[in-house]
Amino acid sequence: MIRPRWRGPFADARFRRLLIGQSLSGFGDTALYLTLGIWAKALTHSNAAAGAVFLALGIPALFAPLAGHLADRVRRRPLLLWANAVTAVMVLSLLAVRSPAQLWILYLVAFSYGVAFTVLSSAGAGLRKDLLPADDLAAASAAFQSIGYGLRIVAPLAGAALFVLFGGQAVAVLDAATFAAAIAALLSIKLAESPPDPAHAGSFRREVTAGFRHLRAVPLLAQTTFVTAAAFSIIGLDETIIFAVIGQGLHRPPSFLGVLSSAQGAGAIAAGILTAPLLRRIGSARMIGLALGGFVVESAAYLSGSAALVLAGSFVGGAGLLWLVAVSGAATQRYTPPRLQGRANAAWTMAVITPQTISIAASAALISYVSYRTLLMIVLATIGACGTYLLARPAPEPVADAPLLNPVSQHPDRPPAIRTADAPASRFAELPGWSGAGAPGGASPRPEPGTGSAGRGAAQRRRLDLHGSDAAPAGDRRQPQQARSQGA
Repeated sequence: MIRPRWRGPFADARFRRLLIGQSLSGFGDTALYLTLGIWAKALTHSNAAAGAVFLALGIPALFAPLAGHLADRVRRRPLLLWANAVTAVMVLSLLAVRSPAQLWILYLVAFSYGVAFTVLSSAGAGLRKDLLPADDLAAASAAFQSIGYGLRIVAPLAGAALFVLFGGQAVAVLDAATFAAAIAALLSIKLAESPPDPAHAGSFRREVTAGFRHLRAVPLLAQTTFVTAAAFSIIGLDETIIFAVIGQGLHRPPSFLGVLSSAQGAGAIAAGILTAPLLRRIGSARMIGLALGGFVVESAAYLSGSAALVLAGSFVGGAGLLWLVAVSGAATQRYTPPRLQGRANAAWTMAVITPQTISIAASAALISYVSYRTLLMIVLATIGACGTYLLARPAPEPVADAPLLNPVSQHPDRPPAIRTADAPASRFAELPGWSGAGAPGGASPRPEPGTGSAGRGAAQRRRLDLHGSDAAPAGDRRQPQQARSQGA
């Protein structure tokens, strides 16, 4: 019997088990969070009410730094287990929704989802750094997201069908049951986590905001985070616009959102195949620029009024969403030390999702007074400018696995720095125990025992990612970091 030859992260059976468990969990997630918007529209016949579901989902991003601080201070796997279990219980409260009078329960569950996503994303980022060697981060992220978004081909249709046939309560029960898959996957793996970062004397505010200072100190992370945040300050308009596109432009029922999401899933599968080779060829910044270009094509298609073009645009938009999440997530993980993973991930989440949440609120207020076509033109122009900037002026890629100089957790009064390809190798002399990857001698980076994650041994660097999408799914069809798949 010929056994398949697994490569990269797939070479570890634990990774494959997590992939299966997370895929099942992501199926339920995707079915439910799209159904929440459809459910709100069906109860109220209001585009604004439907868009407000995604607003509630995004508000917890304002508190992401606190979630990141928590994830860096406690053991991450128990935190992930509890977050999944509590969220499953909250989802079951949807069984009480029977009329517009219970609309607030939809918003409460969406808000609870948002809180869970911030915790799971931050804690999962730390585990991913422990489980995977740096070279496998992008491939693993793309694999999880390709499968996760691939499930969106069937999950939205299944969720919409359950909603039409049995009501939203049936979708809630399905999603609550799939949380068990994420929990089982977590329980099935054995790993030695990097120790939680102990509390340090000094300002609590500085500790909580250490992730922001790290993102600012690394040129690639600073550029991509800022430009992505600028793009998402306007892309949130689409969360409400999409219901106007479906109802006024295509003259279809709200459940047609499930068909568009399936097209996005197909685009994500296609994009996942190209992620790793394209990333090696053009680098992180340019690839995120291409991802934003996918959103431009999607927005242009929404202007057409043609169902075929809108479906094609959703396909391209799905490819862009996968590239954005996979590449930005892998870059943040790779160029951030283990003890800062939670806070750096949370900082990225807050920086990107907060402006998106504001734009969702603006869209819910504007959609009744401004033509959705006018709003789409604003989205198209803004995202196009952001994507063009990254393609034309990308920041340099840091040297692979370069360590922190002046780590924030040890020197909170000095900003961190990571060596980039055009920085002098002599700067590595500032960090005891490191040599290589551009340092004198040319060997691979190798810290002394007890300094950083490598002190735990090379074997531990090949552990698997507790990740699902670095995934997204995003808590809704566009929120790049809000997905249970990220944490599990």
